[in-house]
Parts: sequence; C-alpha cells; structure tokens
Amino acid sequence: MASNLLLIIDPQNDFCNLGDENGKGRGALYVPGAHDDMIRLAGWIKDNKQKIDHIIITLDSHHLMDISHTLFWVDEQGNHPEPFSTIRAAEVEQGRWRSVIDNDKSLEYLQKLEAQGITHTVWPPHCLIGSEGAAIFPPLMEAITEWAAQGRYYQPVMKGTYPFSEHFGAFAAQVIFDDVPETQINSELLDTLGEFDNIFLAGEARSHCVGTTLKQIIDYAPIVVQKITVLEDAMSNVPGFKMEEVYSQARDLGAKLLTTRMVTLY
Repeated sequence: MASNLLLIIDPQNDFCNLGDENGKGRGALYVPGAHDDMIRLAGWIKDNKQKIDHIIITLDSHHLMDISHTLFWVDEQGNHPEPFSTIRAAEVEQGRWRSVIDNDKSLEYLQKLEAQGITHTVWPPHCLIGSEGAAIFPPLMEAITEWAAQGRYYQPVMKGTYPFSEHFGAFAAQVIFDDVPETQINSELLDTLGEFDNIFLAGEARSHCVGTTLKQIIDYAPIVVQKITVLEDAMSNVPGFKMEEVYSQARDLGAKLLTTRMVTLY
C-alpha cells in the first residue's frame, strides 16, 4: 500500500483568516482566496484521513523587528516604507533606507539576495511568534486534530525566526548564513520526504512560500519531485506575484498539478 505525506505550508491566521463582513479579524497579510483554500483542504483531509500517513506543517514565525517587516526600515525622514514596497541594496548604500537594528547586516542580506536575482519586498508585521495570527487557521486545525485523533502526530516546522533573513521555503532561508543554523538547509526534513511514496503539497502563498518550497525540492532533492502532487485549489497567489516557472518546471520533472476534487486516496 502506498504511503502518503501531506506537506502544508504556512496555513496560519495572518494569511488565511478572511475576518467578518467588515474585515474585523482579518489576517495581517491575508492572501485573497486563502480562506476558501483552507476550507477545501480541511474537507480533503477529513475525506482522506485514514489514508494520510503523515502531515508536516510549516509555520512562519517572526519577531516584530524582522527584516521582512515595514517597522524594520526607515527613510531619511524616519518614515517606514509602505507594505509591499521594494527595498534595494543600492538604496541602503545611498542612505535612502536604513535598518533600525543593524544596517550593515541588513545590507549584506540585500546584496546576497540580489546576487540570486531576487529583490526584497517588505510586508506588514505578520505571524508574530506566539500571536493569534501565527496560529493554524481553525477550520484546518479541526481537520488536522480529527486526523491526529486516530493515533498520529503531525510535525510542526518553524521557520523565519532569524530576523535578518526572509525564510519563504520549508527547507532553507532566502539567504543562508554559515553561523546561523536556522537559515541552513534542513536535510533531515528533506530526507523525510524520501520516506513516502506520495507527497501532497498545499498552503499559502502559492507565489511565495509554497513556490519557494517547491523550488527548493527541485534544487536539493530533485528525485522527490516525481512524487509530488500540487493541490492547486488549496493555495493562492499574493496579488501581483507569481512563480509559474517553478510549477512548470516541477510538472516537467514529473509532478502532478491537480485539485482536491481530483484526488482521492486509496
């Protein structure tokens, strides 16, 4: 009988909670569509709970003063950038932006990030460690609890705790620092993927943390890619962002891109 792993990326309130009709209670970095994504995923887990052998859940976990947050940066007048702004190394070198914590270390991060061809976007403070926004979206947590009540354990994986590097992907930070273990490649987690016949990938956001996780699997464990089924209706893009080339590459390497309605486990 085939073994099945469900890998859920960052299914947290700050990304998934739509709030009420007036927006009260909405997640700090709500991804349009994420609420419905996680409702569908919760239903899929309940429908297939006896056939899911293991669940891994990554949890975005930030300090308030984090390089990805607007409060971390100020301009020459002391103003913080607007959410979704881009901050470049050259702008820090010119003094247009500076970190309120450690400008040299922050500049080093930007330089290393841009050497990869990636620019740095800042977000509203989100998924603060210990906060309600960092908790798993309740309808999904209910489904996971129901699955776990069969005598199983889900595996939480915290990422993003180092405040001087973004950490989108499940397996490594955006910039790896030799003296910071939590930024480095999580080989043990990668090895876990190899223990299962099928890997089902879901979570938020498709354009960032899910896409980067998939890219890291392609880069660090390409043999695993053919085991992956991307649950396309259990993830959404941050508006204005996409990573479609990664999903196309994964498909070319043997991954399947399906919806929860198309996948029933036996």
